[in-house]
Amino acid sequence: MVKADLLITGASELATPLGREARAGSGQDSLSVIKGGCLAAMEREIVFVGSEEEMKSRVELLAGATTIDAEGGTVLPGFVDPHTHAVFAGERPEEFDMRLRGRGYAEIAKAGGGILSTVRATRAASEDELVEIGKRHLDSMLAHGTTTVEIKSGYGLELETELKMLRAIRRLSESHPLTVIPTFLGAHEVPPEYRSRPDGMNHYADLVVNEMIPAVAAEGLAQYCDIFTETGVFDLETSRRILIAAREAGMGLKVHADQLTPLGGAELAAELGAISAEHLEFVSDKGISKMAEAGTIAIPLPGAAFFLMMKDYPPARAMIEAGVPVALATDFNPGSSHCESMPVMIALACLMMKMSVAEAIVAATLNAAAAVGLADSVGSLEPGKRADAIVIDAPSHYHLVYHWGVNLLKRVVKDGDVLSRPE
Repeated sequence: MVKADLLITGASELATPLGREARAGSGQDSLSVIKGGCLAAMEREIVFVGSEEEMKSRVELLAGATTIDAEGGTVLPGFVDPHTHAVFAGERPEEFDMRLRGRGYAEIAKAGGGILSTVRATRAASEDELVEIGKRHLDSMLAHGTTTVEIKSGYGLELETELKMLRAIRRLSESHPLTVIPTFLGAHEVPPEYRSRPDGMNHYADLVVNEMIPAVAAEGLAQYCDIFTETGVFDLETSRRILIAAREAGMGLKVHADQLTPLGGAELAAELGAISAEHLEFVSDKGISKMAEAGTIAIPLPGAAFFLMMKDYPPARAMIEAGVPVALATDFNPGSSHCESMPVMIALACLMMKMSVAEAIVAATLNAAAAVGLADSVGSLEPGKRADAIVIDAPSHYHLVYHWGVNLLKRVVKDGDVLSRPE
């Protein structure tokens, strides 16, 4: 018998991937489904997952234990969102309307929009303001079932604002129920004060390598370093230089890769042992092959392709068939994917990238956890992992896509604590 201080019972089914590393397989077999399954936890850790009949003979519920009646709903792992830009100042709704009216990125930027609009607002905001804005975004993510989130910097593009963003992210990690993974993205764009200079990209890279990375590492502000490797932003040689400097400073690596052109960002991510390559709308066959060989996790971002009204979505099916582990994320940001909902991303992954429901759930849980280095503790419902679970108001996991565009969440359990029940 195992002792438990938390029990989730009364479910139509419990659906979860299994394991402590990313899964590269495909199809329904990637998801374990227990009809009438239940879950027990003790001191924030899962101690039992199985049928209610098994639970009665194997679990001793302590006096005063919390019991959650799923009321015929489906129990799933808490979602993990491994690519977000959730700390920023300055939303851009007018820019979105300009895109709807046929304006291109260059025209929007010339009118004062684009990423540099957010950079100006974020530079002007205080750290306290960024924390408050970030808290609202994390609250919304939690209300849609996310229990772990990665947050990137990248709207400072100069030393002090990048540090300010990362300090705000650290404060959110310390104060918010969600588990927060910080990523340094100082090489998100070449700022205007450098673009106007001869060889500005390389001069800005000098700043990132010689000042930003050492300062971020000295304060222990980032677990990962990311870079926007793209034509017209950071080329392969410069990206390699920045990423190697970050690795030598003790950070793991991530790469914004092949979003707009097939530059070779996926190959670079695989070459350097990056944990993930992200976006990948224009990834090459060679890039897919190299990621499969290296075990690099792909993070396609269907919300960005959808929001930008792109014709091309990341080739998730080709990556899955090649043996690349695929994760999903919201890419929540003010310009190209203003949505905090992982269930929406699961639906888009199925409807627009031809993933199965099971594959998309694995991508939003276990594989996403692996993409932030946490697959040994979150991303699935099995003994020994954190008690991060959600209950949705639906009789099966298929309803996440079948009944899409609405919030089906009934309960969120984070580290064994019941956090919310949206009305």
